[in-house]
Amino acid sequence: MGRQNVFEMKVSKIYPLLAAKAMKKGRTQDEVDRVIFWLTGWNMHDVDMEMSYGDFLADAPAFNPHADLIRGSICGVKLEEIEDPLTKRMRQLDKLIDELSKGKPMDKIVRG
Repeated sequence: MGRQNVFEMKVSKIYPLLAAKAMKKGRTQDEVDRVIFWLTGWNMHDVDMEMSYGDFLADAPAFNPHADLIRGSICGVKLEEIEDPLTKRMRQLDKLIDELSKGKPMDKIVRG
């Protein structure tokens, strides 16, 4: 079996990885959910965990208009330079989870 594209993976596989990253640094599941809700509008209690991660990002009910305030690099790539909208959304969420796991205060993570 070949390597699976991250956008084809189910939310049920990605979400625990995002949560674990923050929680192993002392953050809570509620904080992870708050960050996800702020960025995407998804309430994680209502998400179909079997949907693809690509659909989760593309079909976000209320993608935050302040998402462009998320700056910096993730995996060595500046967020401002990412052209593909879906990839940019994925990296923005990665960046917020990184900030959460590094201890940044919640009011600084949820911008605007």
